[in-house]
Order: sequence, then structure tokens, then C-alpha cells
Amino acid sequence: MASRAGRAPGVTIGDVAAAAQVSRATVSRAFTRPQLLSQETVERVRTVAARLGYVGNQAARALSTGRFGNIAVVVPDIANPFFPPLVRSLQLAAETADLAVFLGDSDESAEREAKLIARLAAQVEGFVLASPRLSEALIRELAATRPVVLVNRDLDGIPRVLIDSSGGMTEAVLLLKKLGHQRLVYLAGPRDSWSDQQRRETLTQTSAKAGLTVEIVEVGRPTYAAGRDSVSAVVRSGATAAIAFDDVVSQGVLAGLEVRGISVPTDFSLVGCDDTLAALTTPALTSVSAGAATAGTAAAKLLVNLLEATEPHTEPSTECVTIATHLVTRATTAAAPKSTP
Repeated sequence: MASRAGRAPGVTIGDVAAAAQVSRATVSRAFTRPQLLSQETVERVRTVAARLGYVGNQAARALSTGRFGNIAVVVPDIANPFFPPLVRSLQLAAETADLAVFLGDSDESAEREAKLIARLAAQVEGFVLASPRLSEALIRELAATRPVVLVNRDLDGIPRVLIDSSGGMTEAVLLLKKLGHQRLVYLAGPRDSWSDQQRRETLTQTSAKAGLTVEIVEVGRPTYAAGRDSVSAVVRSGATAAIAFDDVVSQGVLAGLEVRGISVPTDFSLVGCDDTLAALTTPALTSVSAGAATAGTAAAKLLVNLLEATEPHTEPSTECVTIATHLVTRATTAAAPKSTP
């Protein structure tokens, strides 16, 4: 009769290893890291375990080995439509490695992010930090104690996935110049965002080379309300086109312009970033592609590789995966008006 722990009394991992003629480590991997073994070996071990009445006990295994079978992904704002595709694709990739995913939302706060990580650390084997707001020192401190993969944060020596928006941003500036726009506005995101820093730099450098004038309007947290409230500054700038930090801000700008009777794209052109809301805006939004789902899959694979690197004779990865972007042109960009709105 099996015990309440889920296995016959007295049956140990050693008993299963002896009966299956494999090592104890192989038995453990058959339940925790089956991707490291051949299908034949996994089936043999699990068949023997079932015959003996042994079932891998996750809680007991965690206590004895520190391997929980869980990872965590922490994002700054799960309500931002950029992050759900990333989390979903990451979860699907993690499931193929028999890993469960815990989700934390830092609410754009470095302090809350640190608190979440501290609480999750006791339950997970590694972290994916997406657009983290933590300082470099704190991230490196965490990476010294747990496997860590970054998304959209470029720190040497730590595996990371970077969505390189420079290509799409360059295309956006050159399109607006081709359409006759001379004055642009950049509706900036959080200053501690790596993506925002990259977009600012690309926009200012490309605009300077193209002979265009750019004014930066600080939006702060990228929300619909922030985009709507920024329209007064946009109008005062005298610009005929704007590039927003993301599509959520762009959606707010569209609403604010409509209230003022400014038609898009007849009177004003608008470009978003991340390409997450094109189907939900009227007119359809021109935007820089995101690759969020691709980034999630890549981050999960990097973290699995890190976890497997704890096996003997395996060097940990410091790989950097870069995802290129491009401009998706739709209905919010057109020739500059003869006079500013």
C-alpha cells in the first residue's frame, strides 16, 4: 500500500536507480530535467519507478536539492500590452523544460521590484527580468546568487535578449522626412528604461543627420492618460509629427488630438512603438515592430541553458540575443500639412 507521500514505504531514489541500472542523478533528471536524457532512458526510469511505487516528490526534492521546478518573470507593468505576449511565449517555452512560471508585476517601481525578487527567490530556480528598473549593482548581485536572464537591459556578462528598436526608429524618422515633416516630437518613456534610452539616442542622431528638429516631451510612465495629457505640449512645439515611446501612449495622443479637432494624418502624423495596438486604433497606427513573443521564447531558452549549466563540466552562458525591428507603415502617417495645426 502506497504512503501518503505518493510512494511505497521504504522505496528510495537509490532503489529505482539500482533496478533501472542507472545512477541516482539519472533518476532525478528523469523527473526534473527529462530533456537532458534520451526518451528511452526516461521511459525506462519512469516505468521502473511506477512498478516500485516511487513517484518523484517535488516538495521533498526541493528541500533536499534546492530544485523547485519554478522560474519567475518580473515585468514593470503587466497591463502594458507589450508584456502579455512575452510572458505567454516564455511560459510555453518553459513548460517544454518542465518548469512552472511565477509572474511578478513591479508597477514601474525599482523598490517593489527588489521586494518581489526577494520574496520569489526562496521559491524559484532563476529569474527573467523584463525591462527591469533595478540598478545595475542590484541586478549583478542577484545574478551572483541565481541564474538571471534580462530582457531589454544590456549588461555585459549576463545573458540577455535585446529588442533593437534602432532599425525601426531610423525607418520612422526617414519616412517622416520623406513625407516633408521638419519638426518632430518624441514622447519619451521612463528614463530608467533601456528601450527608451536607445530610442532617444537613435531618434536624436538620425534626425540630426536628416536635418530635422526634434523636441523631447517627457511623458514618464507610458499610459493612455499620459499620452492624452501630452497633447498640449505637442501642439505648443509646432511639430507636424510625433514618435511615441509605445503604442499605449500613441493611443492617448490620438484621443487628445481628436478632442482638439486635429485630424490624423491630414493635420498631424503619429508613429508608435511595439506594434501592439494597431488593430485597436482609428486610424490604424504606424508603429515600430516589437518582437515581444520572440523575446519571451528566447529568454526562456537562455534561462533553461543557465539552469542546465549547473551540471558538471558545463560553462554558464553570457549570450546576448538581438531581435531586429522594422517600421510597419499604416494610416497615421502622411505628407506634412502646408501649415502646422
